Amino acid sequence: MKLLTKNLTFKPENEFYLNDVSLEFEAGRLYTILGRTLSGKTSFLKTIAGLQPVDEGEIIFEDKDFNSIPVWERNVAMVYQQFINYPHLNVYENIAFPLKQRKMNIDDIKHEVAVAISQVGLEGFEERKIQELSGGQQQRVALARSLAKKAKILLLDEPLVNLDYKLREDLREVFKNLFNSDLSTDSILIYASTDPQEAMQLNGDIIVIDEGRVLQTGSAKEVFENPASIKVAEITNDPAMNILPGSIEDKEIVFNQDFKLTIPTHLNHLESGEYFFGVRATDLNLDDSGFNFIVDISEISGSETFLHMHQDELKVVLMIEEVRNFNLDDQVKINLDLNRLYVFDVNGDLIFSPYRGN
Repeated sequence: MKLLTKNLTFKPENEFYLNDVSLEFEAGRLYTILGRTLSGKTSFLKTIAGLQPVDEGEIIFEDKDFNSIPVWERNVAMVYQQFINYPHLNVYENIAFPLKQRKMNIDDIKHEVAVAISQVGLEGFEERKIQELSGGQQQRVALARSLAKKAKILLLDEPLVNLDYKLREDLREVFKNLFNSDLSTDSILIYASTDPQEAMQLNGDIIVIDEGRVLQTGSAKEVFENPASIKVAEITNDPAMNILPGSIEDKEIVFNQDFKLTIPTHLNHLESGEYFFGVRATDLNLDDSGFNFIVDISEISGSETFLHMHQDELKVVLMIEEVRNFNLDDQVKINLDLNRLYVFDVNGDLIFSPYRGN
């Protein structure tokens, strides 16, 4: 069972929401569409669901032209970031609603609802009214209703974005278990997210999208370790990968007159010239023998500290795996792990990755 999109284009008022999108999806695999806000993720999901037209291109599902099939006949379920439930119905009735619309017999409905409730961990909540549930529980109801439909295509549009940290962690585990269940062998699962950490944790195939155009596809590991371009490197890291303009001159990497590094042996093959060098926040470190930078912002997040710094025109973010206090305009010395340095050409395309070489 395959879902294919061929050259999908949607550009209302000449603004591209989708730009020549060609992709292939297979049953039994999880696909995460990763992109920033307004990158085209929701537009793509709505197109598959039949909720949004396209100007050009085809959607083929099980060798049939999906564009010619009306919304109500597509075997598609969609869970939105703004979860939608029926407030006048209890949990059981909410989940059973689409099954009753299909006029299934009562015993089959009871069975399917029970399975869906078990999958999302809502046992014992069947008689609760929606307004009596927490935000996370309401999102589970919306998910269970979609699961009960046994749709062949399940679309999840940033389903955790409006929940607090603890609920996101809990529901992410629900999704991971769901994607490893029997359901995943019979369905195509497409999950949209702005969060690169979430995309990596789900560990499926990743589709990186920006301004309606697909930038890279591959396994989570491949895309994270070998981003095809600067744009992909920025989108797949949080905080975004530090990108530093520099040059190779006389066996040195030169960022400016005060920041020069002896070129490591594994980069000796690069010719002299201009490049962009990429380094993750986790691969920068405080080092008394390093280079002077000035603190712009010190941001504590959980048990980690993020330092936003500059040296002349260079700006970087460094992550420390502990809580540390810094003040505005503090001077610190930093260094970087040359074994984790990426190299991009002047067009922003990957030349060298520390995980696979050039």
